[in-house]
Amino acid sequence: MTETVSGSATRKGRKPRRGLKIRRVFTTPGVHPYDTVEWERRDVVMTNWRDGSVNFQQNGVEFPKSWSMNATQIVASKYFRGALGTPQREWSLKQLVDRVVNTYTATGREHGYFATDEDAEIFDHELKHALVHQMFSFNSPVWFNVGTSSKAQVSACFILSVDDTMESILDWYKEEGIIFKGGSGAGVNLSHIRSSKELLSSGGTASGPVSFMRGADASAGTIKSGGATRRAAKMVVLDVDHPDIEEFIECKAREERKIRALRDAGFDVDLGGADIVSVQYQNANNSVRVSDSFMRAVESDSDFGLVARTTGETVATVRAKELFHKMARAAWECADPGVQYDDTINDWHTTPESGRISASNPCSEYVHLDNSSCNLASINLMKFLDEDGSFRVEDFERLTELVITAMDISITFADFPTEKIGETTRAFRQLGIGYTNLGALLMATGHAYDSDGGRAVAAAITSLMTGVAYRRSAELAGVVGPYDGYAKNAEAHKRVMRKHAAANDDLRTVGEMEQPIHTAATRAWQECLRTGEQNGWRNAQASLLAPTGTISFMLDCDTTGIEPDFSLVKLKKLVGGGSMQIVNQGIPRALRTLGYHEEQIEAIVGYVAEHGHVVDAPGLRPEHYEVFDCATGRRYIRPMGHVDMMAAVQPFLSGAVSKTVNVPEEATVEDFERLYFEGWKKGLKALAVYRDNCKVGQPLSTAGKKDEAEEKTEQAPRTVEVRRPVRRRLPKRRPSQTVSFTVGGAEGYITAGSYPDDGLGEVFLKLGKQGSTLAGIMDAFSIAISIALQHGVPLETYVEKFTNMRFEPAGMTDDPDIRMAQSVVDYIFRRLALDYLPYEERAALGVLSAEERAAQAAGEDPAQVAAEVVTYAQSAPVTEAEARAARREPESQGAAGAAEAGRGFSTDAPLCVSCGTKMRPSGSCYVCEGCGSTSGCS
Repeated sequence: MTETVSGSATRKGRKPRRGLKIRRVFTTPGVHPYDTVEWERRDVVMTNWRDGSVNFQQNGVEFPKSWSMNATQIVASKYFRGALGTPQREWSLKQLVDRVVNTYTATGREHGYFATDEDAEIFDHELKHALVHQMFSFNSPVWFNVGTSSKAQVSACFILSVDDTMESILDWYKEEGIIFKGGSGAGVNLSHIRSSKELLSSGGTASGPVSFMRGADASAGTIKSGGATRRAAKMVVLDVDHPDIEEFIECKAREERKIRALRDAGFDVDLGGADIVSVQYQNANNSVRVSDSFMRAVESDSDFGLVARTTGETVATVRAKELFHKMARAAWECADPGVQYDDTINDWHTTPESGRISASNPCSEYVHLDNSSCNLASINLMKFLDEDGSFRVEDFERLTELVITAMDISITFADFPTEKIGETTRAFRQLGIGYTNLGALLMATGHAYDSDGGRAVAAAITSLMTGVAYRRSAELAGVVGPYDGYAKNAEAHKRVMRKHAAANDDLRTVGEMEQPIHTAATRAWQECLRTGEQNGWRNAQASLLAPTGTISFMLDCDTTGIEPDFSLVKLKKLVGGGSMQIVNQGIPRALRTLGYHEEQIEAIVGYVAEHGHVVDAPGLRPEHYEVFDCATGRRYIRPMGHVDMMAAVQPFLSGAVSKTVNVPEEATVEDFERLYFEGWKKGLKALAVYRDNCKVGQPLSTAGKKDEAEEKTEQAPRTVEVRRPVRRRLPKRRPSQTVSFTVGGAEGYITAGSYPDDGLGEVFLKLGKQGSTLAGIMDAFSIAISIALQHGVPLETYVEKFTNMRFEPAGMTDDPDIRMAQSVVDYIFRRLALDYLPYEERAALGVLSAEERAAQAAGEDPAQVAAEVVTYAQSAPVTEAEARAARREPESQGAAGAAEAGRGFSTDAPLCVSCGTKMRPSGSCYVCEGCGSTSGCS
């Protein structure tokens, strides 16, 4: 692909010119890379989750046969340009890749990146080969904009700045709005704004940064609600010594309590609900910038001073440990704030003479100067794994050189949302090469994610990637010059390069796989230092690890970014429409690596397909369980295991790692403190921790407040008589209905009988052949449920307990209200909830009817719709046809996330607005596996 030296050439007698000599690695002279691929035509049809209508359709699109239908849908719907139904609409992946790569190649030719035209052609072919073979991908803005009539905006990550003036604050609002309008996100540090405890020049008291956050939050919410996508992603940072730091720490936690109180009072605070707009600070990730001095004060349990922004004087003193506890407590309660380790970030800063690093992008992986941007690209690691389990080191090096070259070329032709951002980015040329599919790579090679071996492999790959990227950056500096700010920052940049190289020297290999990778990394860093000493570097930053949501699905990856597998079973879209549940392909490969025979592999895979985990899988040795540990589920990776993986790769990255550390619901505030403290000790640049079900999306008690007299009565000592529940039998003649259903291909029936005046009283469930074990168990289950209902156990209790329960059969249903079910029991109790519970109780449990969901999406009041629908609990029985007519096609909110939740997804993650699938965490953002949409960088 590319050689590690610069060269010169003579073109038809012209003066020799410097430029890169490019050599072929993946392509053959005289053969176009497209001609080596088997192509096929497909029809792409995507339906609207709200009403079942078709929201995207393009027939006859052309893609490689090896690409999945999911990747095809994402690319065709998101990246093809031109109006649908017109000749100008792109219809082939070839057209898309040509549009982008031809622009890169032409710009490289024009600006002297290549030694000869032949080198430019090789660059063009190698890049096209890599893209159509899913070896890597640029970030989404490249696919959106490059080669079109639109501005060539290639960056997904932005950092803004705000000063302590009203003009600057209003500029911040405007600049954020422009970035959000384009579908990207931005971060900002508000610490320059004077606190609410300081005076204005007029003599009044300042509002403080948290107050101005309200206006920015409202603006972001308005823009994302009105746009085609919901991607008003933003990061707000405040330094730990700011006098308003406690208000900042607690602002989102207070709003979370407000959401709970509003919902318990019957207000509509669901996603897109009419009353959620009254809740503030919901459109940003918040992070506290902590200093080493603060963390040492926490460690020694000493006091810490808060500093006025106008005078620089200490205006208050707090106990550091208490403030740290409040940070952990707020994050435990609502997942915010995260932590950014200021001194660590600036210790690895290549351009400190041009300004400190004070903020990050929304997902925390890009950290550099204010008013700057970073364009990203991610390499698919699984494409470099040989069948024998070895890593193709040289191919990985050559691809990294190719991608870095292309990314630097893009800055030459790129447009930017503001002139300040354009000036800074052109002057420092920040790049963000990274990788994806690490979790799949580790599993396929028999490495547990949370193991010394797994961390050694990840560290070696990361060191090699960054070493090669900076080596190529130094070579580019010899061809087209170093970045404009290099001369001023040369010593600092060299110092950081030496820190990276020293970290590589300290890396200790554990197994055979990472040894050749580490050897190559050591060589790359030595050449990087030598070439950089002579030429300087073309780029102030080179690497980071982004969430890679959309592009990971475009690349058909099993895992995203640095994340482990979320679950061992996933849904696969079929070319002819529909989907099926499959075991991740990495599992059979891992089992072969671990030495299992094909008969054993078949049995273990079958067990995983049925149970979703490997515990007690036939023939699987317990010492191998850890290889298949996932982010959530029966065997989940310990929280500190995520931190340890981040710490293993952080020394080899210019930027940071976008990753959220998942902890179980029962985690304590002290657990959060421990994680944040260890993140500092282990040298991370940023850390966010998420506790399952900490958001309001989980079912909560709807009990109202007790009056004062009742509370006083409860406090007084008294003797309580415990009465046994009395069974209330159904009359001989009672209304009932029978509903037939299929879940994952299994047919069944629900026969439900109700009291004439007051709701459900019995349930009979038919599943399986009469006389079978399954049929017998369902009969016994039905009797137990019916007797409990007649003894007063509320139906909502069963709905809360049994929805989201996961086991086979699961998958698609024939119920237009509930398209996906995680199990038969999950389906049954969602159906019963929709048919028998009043709106208020269902809303609290997250189960809405199709009509209510459609009304909510249209901005109407779902409660009003619910009042117009006659339910079985409120009237005489109606026919099944009448009941069906009262419901529309889309699935309920609860069912929308059923299958996803069972596959390890966070049950309180937002629904994807494009397709209705429940999203899952990807770094500090969310990503939808259904259509590839993200809530942040991509």
